[in-house]
Amino acid sequence: MTDIQDIESRYIYTELLKVFIGNGHRVTIVSPTTSKDKPKYELLRYSNYQMVKIRILSGTNKNLIKKAINIIALEDWYIRAVKKFLNDEKFDLVLYSTPPITLGKAIKYIKTRDNAKTYLMLKDIFPQNAVDLGMMSRIGYKSIIYNYFRNKEKKLYKFSDYIGCMSEANVNYLLSHNPELSPDNVGLCVNSVIPMDENLVNKDMLRSKYGIPLNTTVFFYGGNFGKPQGIDFLTKVLENNLNKNDRYFVLCGDGTDYHIIESLIRNNPKSNIMLIKGLPKEEYDNLLQACDIGMLFLDYRFTIPNFPSRILPYMEYSMPIFACTDSNTDIGIKIEEGNFGWWCPSNNLEICTNLIDKICTDSSISQKGKNARDYLEKHYIAEISYDQIMNNIE
Repeated sequence: MTDIQDIESRYIYTELLKVFIGNGHRVTIVSPTTSKDKPKYELLRYSNYQMVKIRILSGTNKNLIKKAINIIALEDWYIRAVKKFLNDEKFDLVLYSTPPITLGKAIKYIKTRDNAKTYLMLKDIFPQNAVDLGMMSRIGYKSIIYNYFRNKEKKLYKFSDYIGCMSEANVNYLLSHNPELSPDNVGLCVNSVIPMDENLVNKDMLRSKYGIPLNTTVFFYGGNFGKPQGIDFLTKVLENNLNKNDRYFVLCGDGTDYHIIESLIRNNPKSNIMLIKGLPKEEYDNLLQACDIGMLFLDYRFTIPNFPSRILPYMEYSMPIFACTDSNTDIGIKIEEGNFGWWCPSNNLEICTNLIDKICTDSSISQKGKNARDYLEKHYIAEISYDQIMNNIE
């Protein structure tokens, strides 16, 4: 659930909405907020769009009960917000994403009321991802929770006129595990951005600013530190590369497993690892540009083909990608196709460490970074996502 502050924020959804606005569409955004000083429902009007904010419970990263309440109650809150502020509006198209999967009733309400087209941007396949990580089960008492959410998932698919997936592997998975879906109604809607102009930066100056060694290969990990990212394995990788002077690791973000990395650094205070607990977007981008290689980690147990959008900033700043993931995602295939990085399985420490050794002596890092930017501009720009949506609902 993305808390959109304004359309100028640089997220995959705001980038896409900018293209809709640029093509003359009237856009209304309905977005949650956890700000306690905000009213329960609020309508904000801007020059070229309007936004309805819904206050939900805060602190869900560490409180599973609050998180469950948000997930289950969200569709009713959305319906109330629509009735409160948008009763006189008639929508032609409703765009929504997963997570969460519990918006089916709200989507059906608008679809029925306005005879609107409905388009699901599938960014997560839940509850199967929770089964993969051992959080749910299809058998035993845990199956009650699984069956509840699986039913919600199927209803959401049923109410969707079209489902846009992040990659070909996502399309294939969705169709093979949901045979009631028609292949005519499932296709690609890639994660995308509006790329910023390429600017030359003084990398040495940026490294000096952040205290990063100058003459070393710098790996960057940014984003969430949680179960899906396989932080336990990332920790083993970092431990295996401690105090090797030809490499340095910069990690920036937050999440439920952040403390695992924190503990590693506490026990190795003079290591070749820098850990930063989140940064404002502009500062984050500056830090990113001080580094050489973007890292992506996913838990090896995933059977669903994830395709995290976090690779896009790496590619935008001409950074090659080191992906350490499960074997079901097709990220490794894309990396090989575009020659913009390296891939290895996220359950083999020896292969991973050997690959990092190889990367540190690889003379093609700069070229692979240029390839990453080129691949982004050919495949992952917001205009492409816009066309993929419009071509399938008109």
